[in-house]
Amino acid sequence: MSNIPIEYVLALGYAIFLLAAALLLEAASRYAYRRSLQTSTMGFTYHPERNIWKCPENQHLFPVFTDPFKGSVTYRAHAATCNACHCKPSCTDSSSGREIVHKSTPSLKYGMQHFHRGLSLMLLTLANLILIVEMLRTPGFYPRALLLAVLVLFCAIGMRLFSGLPPGTPQPGMPQQHPNHARF
Repeated sequence: MSNIPIEYVLALGYAIFLLAAALLLEAASRYAYRRSLQTSTMGFTYHPERNIWKCPENQHLFPVFTDPFKGSVTYRAHAATCNACHCKPSCTDSSSGREIVHKSTPSLKYGMQHFHRGLSLMLLTLANLILIVEMLRTPGFYPRALLLAVLVLFCAIGMRLFSGLPPGTPQPGMPQQHPNHARF
């Protein structure tokens, strides 16, 4: 084992590093998506059975406008209610009442997922190319067998990530489940 070229070790290490970067990017993507949903409507609760939002002061925001092309619904509280609320300065600066623009979550999630998944798959493809080139360069059965095993593992992970991609961007009018944007 002492006659293994340093290029072999570096190529294998770099391929593993790229896999780790791809998986870290996937985790960061999931975290960013969850965080974007939480921060835009902090303290507000959506009630799908009544199609309303409830603010932390137990007031309701009702749907006032639907844009089927953007897949969004605008919810607004009554201006008089918001203007009389003691929490108004920390909630909104609008004199016409707090608004929440509820966009189709699938479009946000799929867009973010496509972008990050594409980057992850690109890193995995680069790692696979490095492994293939090193397999062609490295003499000996066992070093090649190790590279082949790692390549098969990386391909399996890549196929799993690829199969997890959504089929496409959803069409307007899809059911909306969660908010992703609030406007003050």
